[in-house]
Amino acid sequence: MSAEKDKKVLLPAQPLSRELAEGLQDPGSFEGMQKVREIGGDSVGLRVEGLVVIVTGCNSPLGIGRASAHQFARNGARAIFICDFASSHLGLHKRELNGLYPSVDIHVRTFDASDESAVQSVVQEALTLYNRLDIFFANAGISSGKVFWEEDTDGFMKMMKVNTLSVFLAAKFASRAMLKTSEEKPYPCGSIIGTASVAGLRSNAGPTDYSASKAAVISLMQTCSYQLQGTGIRCNAICPGLIETGMTKSTYDAARKRGTERKIGQLNPLRRGGQPDEIARAVLFLGSSESSYVNGQAWAVDGGLSAGHPFVLGKLA
Repeated sequence: MSAEKDKKVLLPAQPLSRELAEGLQDPGSFEGMQKVREIGGDSVGLRVEGLVVIVTGCNSPLGIGRASAHQFARNGARAIFICDFASSHLGLHKRELNGLYPSVDIHVRTFDASDESAVQSVVQEALTLYNRLDIFFANAGISSGKVFWEEDTDGFMKMMKVNTLSVFLAAKFASRAMLKTSEEKPYPCGSIIGTASVAGLRSNAGPTDYSASKAAVISLMQTCSYQLQGTGIRCNAICPGLIETGMTKSTYDAARKRGTERKIGQLNPLRRGGQPDEIARAVLFLGSSESSYVNGQAWAVDGGLSAGHPFVLGKLA
């Protein structure tokens, strides 16, 4: 191996997290026994109180983005930017959130999540308005129903652009913003969450181009987590199974019309499809400090689909 290839890649110096800068704090004692040392926030209070959040892919009334915005608002976020390429329902979502959670600043932004300047702009706006960014949920995505030999180059690259490049850009700009410190936020920290899919973990769970784009999201989050080492900024991928969203609406509608809705999700051990709020609660956990030691992971929230190999009950032999 040449000397050039043998050189170790050195990551640029970055600010250290509170835990590395200060060390672990003394939790005190109870009757001579050390108390439980806690790093994460309170799991029974407002779990993202005072935090600034950006969520992409928020327009769909049946979407994971909308459900996640509700969970962040319900749990005390200071401000939430709800963003999407389409804007047909964003205003309605804002009015609903304002009515339910009047203390939370809700900002509507319409842009392509795979447009570099647009992502940079919304991140900078969060810094300008609030001097911080704490959570970026990169949730924008599309799907297709094509088998790989019918897909063309343009279609494949569009899938990668919307589903994968958007997560890369979110991580690129959000991580720089999350390094910013202030009197209110003395140490860098933050959570970047990319929407992947069980299709990024297992084959036969989605079209080829879609599955490839979601596998790439998982790899991105894992790699970014290492390149942000020591900063307190965490990167994770959420991997939904079959969820009733705008993307799967046609499947659910067709099943209801045929009277076969109960067959949806029958390959997972819960034997049902999931709801956006069930994903949103996992996203809330990953965004909050409760998940302070969860980093570089691909978290399947799929009813157990990825836990085993599909089989037809009673048909093993």
